[in-house]
Amino acid sequence: MFHILLAEDDANLRHVIEKSLKNAGYTVFAAADGRAAYRQFCAERFDLVITDIMMPFMDGNELTAEIRKLSEDTPVLMLTALETIDDKERGFGSGADDYLVKPFVLKELILRTKALLRRYQSVSERKISLPHTELNFNTNTAMINGRKVELTKKEFLLLFKLLSHPNIIFSREQLIDEIWGFDSESSDRTVDTHIKWLRDKAENEDFKIVTVRGLGYKAVLQ
Repeated sequence: MFHILLAEDDANLRHVIEKSLKNAGYTVFAAADGRAAYRQFCAERFDLVITDIMMPFMDGNELTAEIRKLSEDTPVLMLTALETIDDKERGFGSGADDYLVKPFVLKELILRTKALLRRYQSVSERKISLPHTELNFNTNTAMINGRKVELTKKEFLLLFKLLSHPNIIFSREQLIDEIWGFDSESSDRTVDTHIKWLRDKAENEDFKIVTVRGLGYKAVLQ
């Protein structure tokens, strides 16, 4: 069961969000301010952090920046009434993975939570091992034919997704939602470009990335 850290200083909203997350099947630790949330993050392992920005003692941007010093991979979803581009830039700059503007529909919060957890699913070890290919999710490293291949984070996540589900077709929209984010401005062309880069960098005798016309992409093991 996924374990979520919630930081929200509004008691009523905190209670509503906590209840919704628990009803969706998650375990939740709820903190009333950023400092309390940070202490709890240091004390135990969480699969996702959901944080307000405007909080006493330590705001959401500060909390996220401190979390990033301890974990590069734990996804962070920010909740805020601030919605200017500058506000979002500060949030993403501190290390947030996604951004939800208040007021929001609880169903959307759950959808974004599920998407982030799919993207950064926390397990003790996540590796894909083929005769000539090894992907390590925890370290974001790819070894092809015995040598390390430099992939960007998006390239790695895209390849890991395809190889985790061989012969399954993923639409461009699915890949954008899961890898680039729920409200990303990325387009089909972004996916096509990353697939081309992956074919150039990583494709080998273990697998091919196949274009399924009108549907999307799939990885086929050789």
